Amino acid sequence: MKLLLTFTGAIAALIGSRSAFADYALNMTKGITEISQDIYWLHMMAFWVCVVIGVVVFGAMFYSIIEHRKSKGAEAANFHESTTVEFIWTGIPILILIAMAIPASKTLIDIEVLEKADMTVKVTGIQWKWQYDYPEEGISFVSNLAQSSRDAISASPEEREAIDKNEDTYLLSVDNRVVLPVDTTIRFLITSNDVIHNWWVPDFGVKQDANPGFINDAWARPTEIGTYRGQCAELCGKDHGFMPIVVDVVSKADYAAWVESKQAEKIAEAASATQEWTEAELVARGEEVYNANCSGCHQKDGSGITGVFPAMKGSEVTNGPAEYQLDLVINGLGGMPAFKMLSDTDIASVITYERRSFGNNGSVVQPSDVTSAR
Repeated sequence: MKLLLTFTGAIAALIGSRSAFADYALNMTKGITEISQDIYWLHMMAFWVCVVIGVVVFGAMFYSIIEHRKSKGAEAANFHESTTVEFIWTGIPILILIAMAIPASKTLIDIEVLEKADMTVKVTGIQWKWQYDYPEEGISFVSNLAQSSRDAISASPEEREAIDKNEDTYLLSVDNRVVLPVDTTIRFLITSNDVIHNWWVPDFGVKQDANPGFINDAWARPTEIGTYRGQCAELCGKDHGFMPIVVDVVSKADYAAWVESKQAEKIAEAASATQEWTEAELVARGEEVYNANCSGCHQKDGSGITGVFPAMKGSEVTNGPAEYQLDLVINGLGGMPAFKMLSDTDIASVITYERRSFGNNGSVVQPSDVTSAR
């Protein structure tokens, strides 16, 4: 009895939890692009066709069962090989399928064919983050799960419940958002650095595999300003559930201002790579980079996961020659992915943090050392 009450209480708590039914919906997302709305229309058309067929078929069946039952004296008809009936039950489904195939084919062609794009964004899946490149604007950045969600993952159940109640975007926030101008046709070039990922933004009607060694493309023309979220939709490893996508669609003026600010950041970042940093500055910045890129595998306290991911604490790598660790971080090795997409300053910071934290006594690495190692 006590076990039954405990089980019942657990079920009641689950049902009463807001997070258990977060973003629960009964239909597809209509979206903010012409393609997503076409897909939604096709879905609803197929749904109502199925509803009509269901009503007709089950209506005829229940009518026959009730009106032609034995208790009313009905006798079963004895006939077979009716050519007329066979033409009807073959011809009507064919006509229905043709009527559905015409708009579906048009939408499929529209999804695959794009004559001219106003801009291009390259999307690269990396375990377990996204890299975005704007070739025309000269902008590149990595988008990680937001630190608030990372903290929630390692929090106690009580702490996590408090976070769930206060943060509607739990596990759906990032540190660097994609920014796109409204009423602009964007081509997405989608690939991967390691395993198969999938870039999925429901409001755009875009869901495309990111395959290593291949470039797939997709396109969207967002028509409404706002923030739109997505996720990796391909099982890609242990942190697959922690690869959210956040896209801000802004006015063209705001987009131009964002591009200008990002280009200024790039210039400042390049300048920072030529200066000499103090150990305290490198460690402070390195902790942020470590938490965003390394703590998922090596743990926030540097303890690692026995037999899977090596510890940073007391490691021969973090206490040995800096040249080996530089090569390992930049180019990767085995299960260790390459982090060459990070800036020289970020790489120098995170390596210094690993070498001077967790009780380690390794040497300090400067951005100029990373530049040389590349």
